[in-house]
Amino acid sequence: MSPTSPLQIRDFRLYWCARFFAVLATMGMVVIIGYQVYDVARADYGMSIRDGALMLGLLGAVQFVPLALLTPVAGWTADRFERRTVARIANGIDMLVALCLGLATWNEVLNLPLLFTLAAMHGVARVFVGPSMSAIAPNIVPPDLLPKAIALSSIAWQSASVAGPALGGFLYAVGAPLPYWAAAVLLALAALLLTPIRRIVPPPMQGHPHPIRQMVEGLTFVRRRRFLLGAITLDLFAVLLGGATAMLPVFARDILQVGTEGLGLMRGAPAVGAALVAGWFAWQPLKHNVGVKMLLSVAAFGALTIFFGLSTSLPLSLLILALLGAADMLSVYVRSSLVQLHTPDMMRGRVSAVSGLAISASNELGELQSGLAAALLGPVGAVVAGGAAAIGIAGAWSYLFPELRRAKTFDPPPEVLAQAVQEEKPA
Repeated sequence: MSPTSPLQIRDFRLYWCARFFAVLATMGMVVIIGYQVYDVARADYGMSIRDGALMLGLLGAVQFVPLALLTPVAGWTADRFERRTVARIANGIDMLVALCLGLATWNEVLNLPLLFTLAAMHGVARVFVGPSMSAIAPNIVPPDLLPKAIALSSIAWQSASVAGPALGGFLYAVGAPLPYWAAAVLLALAALLLTPIRRIVPPPMQGHPHPIRQMVEGLTFVRRRRFLLGAITLDLFAVLLGGATAMLPVFARDILQVGTEGLGLMRGAPAVGAALVAGWFAWQPLKHNVGVKMLLSVAAFGALTIFFGLSTSLPLSLLILALLGAADMLSVYVRSSLVQLHTPDMMRGRVSAVSGLAISASNELGELQSGLAAALLGPVGAVVAGGAAAIGIAGAWSYLFPELRRAKTFDPPPEVLAQAVQEEKPA
């Protein structure tokens, strides 16, 4: 009897748990790294609020550099080698980063160069996890269950994103190294859970045999398909300009004055709304007018970012951030489903790497943009201006990429995938 839910498939359950533990670990690490950078800049280096905010922007930049350089390699690796193995090795590297951060915190030898270096190493590990993990899911569930699998996978990501920052903040309040020790254990568990899953060997690569050319083919594939290009770049520019996450340590320490506990709650609040939306879609998958709904969700994301920037109350800020996360989840759910279902399996690792690069660029370069904007406008002005920019991006993309507005369902026209497979065959 065919399964009616991805959770009926053992490999997917293992995959779901591995994803949950890995995200729980990394989200706890990220929130503490950001707080430590800002706190060290203010307390040990005597920087002003604006200069400390700029350090948070530079933190995003140092994480983005390895992502930008290694994304083509990571996508090619996920399409060339056994995907579970790639993900396990990357999680192992991230575990070593967590241990180094824990030891440095324990011995009270933290400084900005060390934090930036370890953050960059964390970026190296995550760039290989993303494409390999994303490419596993379509191989362990039937195509008709993939939208549900993506929603359930998003629940793993979002629920861990709720618990990770809150857990990290509270553990840090108990003992500064504890978030990193916990992260190391969770990353080891994630690697172990991937082991029993059946081997995920990618199909033979078609096209040019040279590895460099094969890496470039992922970028070329996306560039030639306006639909994929529009969907990926919509998230890239909206979050790049409109993300408020980088400024949360500033709001926690100096505006709302709620400390690491409040920072953990604020970092987790968007994931609460996102997890609720993902849970709804796992039960009732979105079926109609998916493109328009994605565009509207990005506009709502921008409006809510403005409201957050103007809030001076922690409870109100948490509510706004939860609604912001819900709007972002709708966009992520639609985009992820469209990208996976419009891409043949032989290209999924490389296309997932391109999508991952866009997400990373929007997050890490968004932190740099937020830091620079905060240095000029102040943290509140930077968040409000970013929200307005995200609204503008949603409107512009609806006209620059009319294919997005016209997307009624997730199913690609048969001729689209037929053309994609044909183009990948050697001449």
